[in-house]
Amino acid sequence: MRVHHLNCGTMRPARTPGGLVCHVLLVETDDGLLLVDSGFGLRCATDPARRIGTARHLIKPVLDVSETASRQVERLGHDPAAVRDIVLTHFDADHSGGLADFPQARVHLTAAESDAAQRPRTFTERHRYPPAQREHGPDLVEHHPEAGDVWRGFASATEIRPGVVLIALPGHTRGHAAVAVDAGDRWILHAGDAFYHRGQIDGSTPSPRMLVASERMIAYDRGLVAANHARLAELWAAAAPDLMIVNAHDPELLRRAQAG
Repeated sequence: MRVHHLNCGTMRPARTPGGLVCHVLLVETDDGLLLVDSGFGLRCATDPARRIGTARHLIKPVLDVSETASRQVERLGHDPAAVRDIVLTHFDADHSGGLADFPQARVHLTAAESDAAQRPRTFTERHRYPPAQREHGPDLVEHHPEAGDVWRGFASATEIRPGVVLIALPGHTRGHAAVAVDAGDRWILHAGDAFYHRGQIDGSTPSPRMLVASERMIAYDRGLVAANHARLAELWAAAAPDLMIVNAHDPELLRRAQAG
């Protein structure tokens, strides 16, 4: 499967040098296109208050429509209607904002994340999942990785289609997941928001304090976030030649992935 690494949403939060990206995978499969996350969408630019909510004041999205997955799919020579499947790491607006641009797509996510978005339990859940992101009636396909298999040491994983594995990594949200994609010569592990900055798992550089504070502030379970950091740091240190680890928001990891 051919994989494209896209930035589907630049953000400029305070005290974050270089800003943030919304790292989306576009996967060309034998029977259509697949996205891992969707970034911000066309409607986010025209109605940010309803579709992003108060979080927009913190993350400061640029909302350039040319960055949307829909527009980038077109520039790569594809019809957006060819996007058959979207796999969400979680339902935060900067990951689900583009869903409405692909109304025909099946939206895969963990059952726990689907429940959190539609039946929020906590103050944070009630404010992090704007209902407007689901008003087009997406076809939500719920998965239960906890009933699946082991993938590279992760105990809760399920193959949702050949070469695409959904891995439960709760912590950032109740049903957060990572997504592994078989790109042929290597696997790409998209860790979503299981970590915010490469320094949290490779120790190469200090993570911006604002990002660390934001991660702690909105985490569903801080203990699980720390455990995810530790497990991903082990994988990074192992440096397996057939595995690339990326996340949702680190612009340097996106740059490296795009450079091949």
